Amino acid sequence: MAEIDRLKEIVEKLRSENGCPWDRAQTHESLKAPVIEEAAEVVCGINILEETKDPENLKEELGDLLLQVMFHAVIAEEEGLFTFDDVVKGISEKMVRRHPHVFGGVTYASEEEMHEAWNKIKKEEKAGKEWHEEYLPAAFQEATQLIRKAEERKKKKN
Repeated sequence: MAEIDRLKEIVEKLRSENGCPWDRAQTHESLKAPVIEEAAEVVCGINILEETKDPENLKEELGDLLLQVMFHAVIAEEEGLFTFDDVVKGISEKMVRRHPHVFGGVTYASEEEMHEAWNKIKKEEKAGKEWHEEYLPAAFQEATQLIRKAEERKKKKN
């Protein structure tokens, strides 16, 4: 069994009737703060790696962030929205589509031309969904507030 499948089974068991009450109670909304905190801890892990060359913290924090992704995917699957495989398939297809110079035999004359093509592909993908970007400023503001709350909780613990 692949480790990613094992992780999915663990999250499903945690959320099951005989699982953990805290994990079972989580929702997309309740997991907003943890996903922001884990992303910040990945940044911390990168900084530690850069300064000390020790990869252990980064490895751990990437795992914690992956757990957040899996939690959201399992919740979405429970809600009938999509599966973890759908998430993986979507990002895999996007990376192949956005890199025709790697996966499609396309050659660009320069790095600038490659970036222009990437932006064109992205714009085509987003056609009809431009309104999604209207939510981004509020999401950044919410993320900032969640980070501040996390910092306050950390200070209180110490």
